[in-house]
Amino acid sequence: MDYLNKQLLLDKRPTGMPGDECWKLHEEKITSLGKNEILIEAKFLSIDPYMRGRMNDSKSYAAPAKIGEPMTGETAGIVVESNSDLFNVGDKVCAHKGWQTYIKTKDTDVALLKVPESNIGLSSFLGTLGMPGRTAYFGLNRVGKPKSGETLVVSAASGAVGAVVGQLGKIYGCTVIGIAGGPEKCSFVKDELGLDECIDYKAGNLNEDLKNACPNGIDIYFENVGGPVTRAVAPLLNTGSRVPICGFISQYNAPDMLKVETPFQVLGALDDKPKHRFFVVTEWANEWQQATQEILQLVLEDKIKYKETITQGFENAPQALRDVLTGKNFGKQIIEI
Repeated sequence: MDYLNKQLLLDKRPTGMPGDECWKLHEEKITSLGKNEILIEAKFLSIDPYMRGRMNDSKSYAAPAKIGEPMTGETAGIVVESNSDLFNVGDKVCAHKGWQTYIKTKDTDVALLKVPESNIGLSSFLGTLGMPGRTAYFGLNRVGKPKSGETLVVSAASGAVGAVVGQLGKIYGCTVIGIAGGPEKCSFVKDELGLDECIDYKAGNLNEDLKNACPNGIDIYFENVGGPVTRAVAPLLNTGSRVPICGFISQYNAPDMLKVETPFQVLGALDDKPKHRFFVVTEWANEWQQATQEILQLVLEDKIKYKETITQGFENAPQALRDVLTGKNFGKQIIEI
């Protein structure tokens, strides 16, 4: 066996928007497998907002990406060589092993997840049927705790996480208001995803539009963006409201994250504070398979729809990350290797 693995290594930590010089292309040959090892040929890379935070050398919920190691991220691929009883050649796998084209790893690695058999494209297991979909599922159910008849607002509603949150909210009987950027994304959220309303935060009257869309106030706000959107939502939150905080992408390129206004400050300043907390999908890692199966069933029944932006070429991962951080992508951003 002889495989050439390309890796994009983190070469320097960025200030603001990460430029190409933050990564270095490295090539290595893989010539043999050890006992209980498998080799995965990566077909798709996931590009997600959290990656920007991992590039910083600061305290966070997860350790920063290390300089000289493959950039943090998830891939979906196919087992091409196996020295294992747990995986066969041809098995489809998701692996959290960073930006590389081949992954040699132990078959018991916790970062591996076998993809269930279905006629759905492999890339979807990095989005709706992967970490973003599970993030939406657990954040909404375990932190948001929706009840039928409540009003749910979700920011970044056309994105990989937001789209699943909004559609689950409708399935659970909520009135769901999405917030997205630009008319194209808003019409997708309303017409394709079936949310009750979608507000274009770029249209210039966010506070007024949101107030009109939520005559009964807001019971759950699923936070993805922070900034002006959080400030518009805050005064409309009802007594007993819940705010799952998934992230706040509008602030991710700030030179000093300790100086930015976070959703915690905005919500914490309210007289009637909502129940709010930051959550990470790994809190429910032992239930991932079950959640994926549940979401898969809803996708197969056409109750959950989604959109992907697929960019060709491994070397385009850095630009794809910049696109995600500036909202240029539509739906889940994927790199096809």
